[in-house]
Amino acid sequence: MKVLVADSIASEGLDILRSHFEVEEKYGLSEEELCSIIEDYDGLVVRSVSQVTAQVIRRGTRLQVIARAGVGVDNIDVEKATQRGIVVVNVPYGNTISAAEHTIALMLSLARHIPQAHALLRSGTWDREKFMGVGVQDKTLGIIGLGNVGTEVARRAQGLRMKVVAFDPFVSESYAQNSGVELMPLDDLLSMSDFITLHIPRTSKTKGIIGERELHLMKREARIINCARGGLISEQALVKALNERRIAGAALDVFEVEPPSSLLLQSDNIVATPHLGASTVEAQASVAQGAADQVVDVLFRGITPQYAVNAPFISPEVGKVMSPYLGLSRTLAHLASQLMEGQLERVDIFYDGEIAAYDTSRVKAEVLGSLLSEVCEERVNMVNAGIIAQNRGIKISEHKNEVCDNYASLLSVEVQSKQKTQVSGTIMRGEPHIVKVNDHWVDFVPGPGYVLFSYHVDRPGLIGQVGNITGKADVDISFMQVSRQRPRGEALMVLKLDEPLGKDEIERVASIPGVHTVKLVKF
Repeated sequence: MKVLVADSIASEGLDILRSHFEVEEKYGLSEEELCSIIEDYDGLVVRSVSQVTAQVIRRGTRLQVIARAGVGVDNIDVEKATQRGIVVVNVPYGNTISAAEHTIALMLSLARHIPQAHALLRSGTWDREKFMGVGVQDKTLGIIGLGNVGTEVARRAQGLRMKVVAFDPFVSESYAQNSGVELMPLDDLLSMSDFITLHIPRTSKTKGIIGERELHLMKREARIINCARGGLISEQALVKALNERRIAGAALDVFEVEPPSSLLLQSDNIVATPHLGASTVEAQASVAQGAADQVVDVLFRGITPQYAVNAPFISPEVGKVMSPYLGLSRTLAHLASQLMEGQLERVDIFYDGEIAAYDTSRVKAEVLGSLLSEVCEERVNMVNAGIIAQNRGIKISEHKNEVCDNYASLLSVEVQSKQKTQVSGTIMRGEPHIVKVNDHWVDFVPGPGYVLFSYHVDRPGLIGQVGNITGKADVDISFMQVSRQRPRGEALMVLKLDEPLGKDEIERVASIPGVHTVKLVKF
C-alpha cells in the first residue's frame, strides 16, 4: 500500500509509516496537483496546509484513510469522505500542552510588552518608561471554551494565582467546579475579565463570535488572546478597537487568512506569532506519531482508529470483549443476504445476553457494511454504511435484552424482504457458531466453503436421496445436521460441502418430493 504525506510531519511519524507502507512526501501541492496524483494512494497524511476538498476525495479512488496530524479537520471535506467510506482521523490531544503553554506565553508577552521592548532595544533604544506593563496575579482570566486546551490553560493560570472564569455551554457545572473554574454567560465573561482567551473550533456558529458588539463589552484595560482558530475574532472589528484604544491589546497566533494582512499587524498594542501553537518538538512528534499509528490501524491492522472523526470508536477494554463478535456479525449478515429473497427493506439486529451491556455501534456498522457490500458498487464500510442504508430507504433498528436462556451472548440479524429471514450466532470456545436459522436451532462453525440449506418435510429416505445426488456429483459432505420442529413436520437440513454443487444438482435436490426450498451459500 502507498501513503502520501502532503505536509511536513516529524520523523517519528514517517518512520512508523515507512515500516508498513511505501511512503512518498510531496509538499506544497495545489488542489489540481493533488487531484492529479491522489488516485495512486491508499492513505493521505496532512497538517493544516493541504486542502483535501471534495474534488480531491472524488479522485482518490483508492483512499481508505485521511489523517490530520493535528487537532482540527477544517481543511478536510469530512462529509464527502464519509460518503465515500474513507476514515478521517485527527490527533486531538497531541498538541494540547503546547497550545496551552503558547497561550500563557502570549498572555505574559502582552501584559509586559516583551516583543515590543525587545524590538526597540535591538534598534539601539533604551526606554524603560515606554513599556509599563501589568501583572497577572489576582486578575481575571476568561476562557471561551473549556475543552482540553482550555482546561490546561486554566490550570496554568491558577498557578499564576489568577481567577479563572469560563463560557462553555457544553460542559457540566461539576466539571467546571472540579477544575476550579466558574461558568458564566459570554457577555458576563467579556465585561468582567482582564484577559480573555479563546479555545473553541471554528464552525458556522463560532465564526466571528467576537465582533464589534463583543469588543465593546470588554474593559478598556482588557486584553484578548487567540491561539485556537482564525476567524473567531472579527479582524476588522479588532483593528478598529485597538486603534481606538477601546481595549488594551491583543495577542494572535491564528488569522482568518495566513499570512495575515499587514494592516492587522500595524497596531503597537498587538502581539502576533505565525501559527506556532503546536510548534514544539514534543508536540510535533506526538501528533506525527498519533496520525501515523491511526493510518496503520486502518490500512494494516484493519481496526477502528482511536480518534476517527467519522466512525464509531470502541475503547480498548470494550474492543477486547467485542472483537470476536465483529467477525460473527459479518458472517451473519453475509449468510442472511444469501438466504433472503427479494428487495431488502429493513434490518433488525438483536443483542441478547452479556453482549447487550456493551457499546454495539461497531457491530451494527459491520452488519450493515457486510449486507450492503453485496449490492453496492461503492465501497461500503463502518464509515458510510449508515448513510448508504439511509439513502436506499432501508430501515435499521437495534434491540437489546441482557437475558439469554441458551447462551452467554446471542447475536441475531433479521432482514425483511419478501419475508423475514433471521440468522443467529454466538462465540463458543473462541469460535463463531451459527446456532439458529429462522425457527430452526442448529450448531455449526461457518468455515470457508459451501453450505447447502434445504427446507423440507421430515420423512424417511429424503436425506439419502440428497446424499445420492451429492455422491454422484463427487461432492464430499464434511458435516450434516438436521433440525426438525416435530416428527414428520418441517425440517431444515444443513450440509457443509467441500465443493459447490452445480446448478443441475441443486435443481435435482429441489425437485425431490417434500423439499420446499434449497439454497447454496458460500462462506
